Amino acid sequence: MNNVKRPMFLFLWGLQVKLRQEIMEIFEVVKDKLGFDSKRYSTLLLVCAIALPVSFMILIMYQNPSFDLSGGLAKAEKSGNVPIINADFKNDSSPPAFIPDGRLRKRHLPPGFGNGTSSKNNSLPHANETDEKKQLNRTLSPGFRKESGSRNDSFGNGTSSKNNSLPHTSGPNEKELNRTLAPGFRKESSSRKDSFGNGASSKYNSSPNAGRPDEKQDNGTSAPEFLKESDSRNDSSQSTRMPDDKLLDGLLAPGFDERSCLSRYRSSLFRKTSPHKPSSYLLSKLRRYEDLHKRCGPHTKPYNKAFKRLKYSHGSSGGCNYLVWIPVNGLGNRMISLASTFLYALLTDRVLLVELGNDMSDLFCEPFPNSSWMLPKNFPRGVEFRSPDKRHARGYGNQLKNGIINESMESLPSYTFLNLDHSHYDLDRLSFYCNQNPTLLRKVPWLFLISDQYFAPSFFLTPTFKKEVQRMFPEKETVFHHLGRYLFHPSNEAWGLIIRFYQAYLAKADERIGLQIRVFNTKTTTVQTVLDELLKCTQKEKLLPQVDPQSPVATPSKNQRSKAILVTSLYTEFFENISSTYWAKPTVTGEAIGVYQPSHEEIQHFGDNMHNMKAWAEMYLLSLSDVLVTSAWSTFGYVAQGLGGLKPWVLYKIEQGNTRNPSCVRDLSMEPCFHFPPTYDCRTKTKMNAGSLFPYLKYCEDLDWGVKLVGDHQELQL
Repeated sequence: MNNVKRPMFLFLWGLQVKLRQEIMEIFEVVKDKLGFDSKRYSTLLLVCAIALPVSFMILIMYQNPSFDLSGGLAKAEKSGNVPIINADFKNDSSPPAFIPDGRLRKRHLPPGFGNGTSSKNNSLPHANETDEKKQLNRTLSPGFRKESGSRNDSFGNGTSSKNNSLPHTSGPNEKELNRTLAPGFRKESSSRKDSFGNGASSKYNSSPNAGRPDEKQDNGTSAPEFLKESDSRNDSSQSTRMPDDKLLDGLLAPGFDERSCLSRYRSSLFRKTSPHKPSSYLLSKLRRYEDLHKRCGPHTKPYNKAFKRLKYSHGSSGGCNYLVWIPVNGLGNRMISLASTFLYALLTDRVLLVELGNDMSDLFCEPFPNSSWMLPKNFPRGVEFRSPDKRHARGYGNQLKNGIINESMESLPSYTFLNLDHSHYDLDRLSFYCNQNPTLLRKVPWLFLISDQYFAPSFFLTPTFKKEVQRMFPEKETVFHHLGRYLFHPSNEAWGLIIRFYQAYLAKADERIGLQIRVFNTKTTTVQTVLDELLKCTQKEKLLPQVDPQSPVATPSKNQRSKAILVTSLYTEFFENISSTYWAKPTVTGEAIGVYQPSHEEIQHFGDNMHNMKAWAEMYLLSLSDVLVTSAWSTFGYVAQGLGGLKPWVLYKIEQGNTRNPSCVRDLSMEPCFHFPPTYDCRTKTKMNAGSLFPYLKYCEDLDWGVKLVGDHQELQL
């Protein structure tokens, strides 16, 4: 008899003994009253007294074979009639201590134990959602707001962070944001600065998102279906559905942990397929570089060996040479210079390591598989990192000039600096662009490069690199487009900002128009002057819809189109003017217009990680535009157009209050402008005009002396 039925058997056995005694007493009384004294009747009564209780016991035990004690107690527990033995009612979500967790029956468990997770957090999402759900927890509250009393409420959604209406999203197929927000009808009343989630667009919204019932969300809530079949005037709107090419035509390597960097393989869901395909030679160079970085990256044996030799004034590398990028200036300058530095690493077989610092932490994912590009924290950051004078003294050009480095030396210095930033010191630039003693430079184990320029075009001018770089980029104007998409993947924190804003305000629009507006000096150029030039440009080029001043309401249409206008600026005046215009009057064509501004910081903050994260998110959002207007000289706009593969309309810079007519021009290519190219012809030792040397290198539209890479044919179809 098993352990479960044994207590029941003993219970019933005792019961039948008690019944037998009671029956015997009853029979004795009956016998006395009736006067029976025969032994035969006594025997009969004894048999009955034994048989009846035993029969009753057998009937109960075998009528229901599944009956047991634990089942009975469980039913009693469920009905509330019997308390659980040894249960701790102070924590009723925990199982009784004497019952092993693995033996608990699911139907007997308290709420929260059914999925085997901890009872303390039984309402939390599944583990596979964890990485994306915590995207902003370290830096921002769920509504994108900083936990501070700053009057700049940053990436907040304009509403109280207690009641966040922008839930975390794991990807483009979720519809949650479109249900919870009525974009444009919330306004931050307590703060003058709008947020990265509900810009001040609330007041003037005629957005495609507003007023659309949930049942119509199938046309725009999922990222892959963002683009409807449309008659958009923008010739880049080609497909009705963005294909899921998560490797970007082989540009990206497979095998990364997707949860560690959600944006890497999901960016293709939010962009049209690029018509510019990377060359097979570029792909092979990237794969070889990834192998090199894995073999020689931080904390490998070759790295440790080269690291030890830094303390010696001279020495060999031990097999791997390194290129350390040191940032200067704003985020846009840093990104275009970092892309150029990576190209130099590809051309010279050096391992790229980056010194991002605190103000660039958590902006980007690691770009290389199975290794890090971060300069280790234990790396000696000497005074040269912070002092331009010290860097210049240890600069390659200065060392060549003073004979510290020469061809007769048996052992070269263990490190040197390349100062390629925009400064008055030009010895390094001259030596680098003229490619003086390239063999010597290749032998220096550690090369520290400082730049705020997009110097990639210089490699097309250097005989040593020209042929190689042309093989890598047969389409000359795609250098930053390919390298930028390879290197710069928003971190999970930044990706959260981007996707929540995109899905809430931009996803459902038939066309997205990006306006990147930079006012360089408010003392010499007023915001109103820049606004006037912007409106002249957009009206002349028909980039923004015209309003109908005679009609208070647009004519209803079943096929009403929608446009979302994204404004990025340090100031609110541009957003307020444009949004009030479309709020006050309908468009001539009856389009629904939404105007949005993620943030407005009023001044550019240097050394501020949160400021840089907002800037990075806005650059990325601009790159998702169909039509783009940028400001002259602005590296912020360069990054956006390069990542998006867009040729923007460029607003001319206003000099000393003087404007130009027309106020803007269509750019020659998607490439950034090289603001300060070499002007010295190393071969003839005379001044040269870099913008006229080759058909694929032209002077920039926004900067007379700058040059940029264009298509091989100067006459581009604009």
